[in-house]
Amino acid sequence: MTAMEAAMQQPGESAGLSQVERVVDTFVAPTKTFTDIRRNASWWLPFLLLILVSLAFAASIDHKIGFDQVAQSNINRNASAQQRMSSLTDAQREQSLHTIGSITRVITYLSPGIGLIFALICAGILMMTFNFGLGAKASYTQYLAVWFYAGLPFLIKLLLAAIAIFAGVSAEQFDLNNPVGTNVGWYLTSDTPLWLRTLFSSADIFTLWTVLLLILGCSIVAKVKRSSAAIAIIGWWVLIILGGTITAAIQG
Repeated sequence: MTAMEAAMQQPGESAGLSQVERVVDTFVAPTKTFTDIRRNASWWLPFLLLILVSLAFAASIDHKIGFDQVAQSNINRNASAQQRMSSLTDAQREQSLHTIGSITRVITYLSPGIGLIFALICAGILMMTFNFGLGAKASYTQYLAVWFYAGLPFLIKLLLAAIAIFAGVSAEQFDLNNPVGTNVGWYLTSDTPLWLRTLFSSADIFTLWTVLLLILGCSIVAKVKRSSAAIAIIGWWVLIILGGTITAAIQG
């Protein structure tokens, strides 16, 4: 803060948080972070961290496991995919596997961009839910900032996954969609129905952490009761879980 800014600051008025302080406080004092978003809805730092961590995760898979192996493991977990592959010749199967692996590789490296698009959509959903459904008046950028800061725990999960990969996790057992054993679904065997594994994978420690942060963040920026925010966020989360489970049941 410059001398002029210090002179202009009103007595008793505290300076806002820096971007780094916001990130740190998301883990140790999240109320401070989300309250500060009402002052400044900037979200560039968590998005930058998402880019760096996601690329590190993708590179660890690329160099230690290989995306062809990732594709093969995904097929082994999906009965309908196994059926389709079994009808192909050896040459066709190899070519198909390589194509799926290449597509998976591209999507994984582009995941930060995909995450940004998803965040833009979800921020709009949050705005409609709270502003139109609960009479709040928070801005779109505030909801977007809440989304990015609430999602910071997922970066820890990706880092843990990258560490596990470099530590020598079994390539055959690695699951790109569920890379770390932070949920019950990770421990279920491949004989377990896909829909059941998907359902139990939904209650992930980091997902629950993010849901709690979303409830807190939305209640603060939207200035609504914590219970109202919880009903809204958990309601959307349950719909997502049901959608994923039904899709898995159809595929499996």
